Amino acid sequence: MIDQSLQDGSLTLGPRTREFEEAFALRHDVPHAVAVSSGTSALEIIFRTLGVKGREVVIPTNTFFATAAAVVHAGGIPRLADVSPDTLALSPETLEAALTPEAAVVVLVHIGGFITPEIDAIRSICDRRGIVLVEDAAHAHGASFDGRAAGTFGHAAAFSFYPTKVMTSGEGGMITTGDEQLRDEAIVYRDQGKAGFLGGDHVRMGYAWRMSELHAAVGLIHLSHLDEAIVTRRRVAARYDQALASLSGCQPLSIPAASISNFYKYVALLDPGIDRADLKRELSERMGVSLSGEVYASPLHRQPIFAALGDGDSFPVADDVCARHICLPVHSDMSDGEADYVVESLASVLAGRTMEEAAKS
Repeated sequence: MIDQSLQDGSLTLGPRTREFEEAFALRHDVPHAVAVSSGTSALEIIFRTLGVKGREVVIPTNTFFATAAAVVHAGGIPRLADVSPDTLALSPETLEAALTPEAAVVVLVHIGGFITPEIDAIRSICDRRGIVLVEDAAHAHGASFDGRAAGTFGHAAAFSFYPTKVMTSGEGGMITTGDEQLRDEAIVYRDQGKAGFLGGDHVRMGYAWRMSELHAAVGLIHLSHLDEAIVTRRRVAARYDQALASLSGCQPLSIPAASISNFYKYVALLDPGIDRADLKRELSERMGVSLSGEVYASPLHRQPIFAALGDGDSFPVADDVCARHICLPVHSDMSDGEADYVVESLASVLAGRTMEEAAKS
């Protein structure tokens, strides 16, 4: 497929990109998909199209820098909200607490590839107040809740194809939406704001947000293996669930049956008092097990660039879960033996720490 792109000379916005868009939209049961250069650009294009300039955009404080940065670059004002300890996502209560008359958009982040079961209640709040719901689905390729795919709950959604994701194109992102006008605007924004690919006036302040044909070709291949990858990850997660159920010191994030997570991350919470950095270091040095990156180790209000967005003590749940959670290794080719070794290693290290605490007391 990459060879075809090189041979036909159409290296950007060509047939592979269109095929990728159509296949991704079909897999996620949405009318429209627009391929772009990254998940970050997907978010910014959505925000620009929705006209957030000078308006507030509510986002959870435990999300990646790009969620807030895209709001700022689009001229909006990030409004941080706390999250539920059960889902690591916005809840109806934390959303209501963050809303002001200036709120134009709410961004629901599907942390770790898990869609909160409170999503319909959150959508109802947005609808009642005339606020647009956007999904940050950077982690959530192929995930679903109650039979509905990620990307179908909000007015639009942004997916990322960064190399760490469950499926990748190397670099890239995708906008999904049921709004034909938003789709058309996104196509203009991604190509320097031009009214047409082969020429025409520049009608929007766009950027070079195109996806290359080579990246689209890689994305198509990975998309064709997405369901297989999710099956493997869910099998690994089930083994982790079973093992952690009887393990002292660490509890998995509970995923309701109606939520089909893709397990981009497998999240578990350490008991208070267990030092995460020391645990990770011992797992790596003594057992050869490297835990994956957190989601996220430091919430946005603790990031220097966003420190002014809120009182440092205003988000107690996010502060707690960001400090205490770990993400066990999971990948799309992981074997049962590898998963078993991870939990055996974790059990060994946690047991040692339990004995140390008992000796101190």
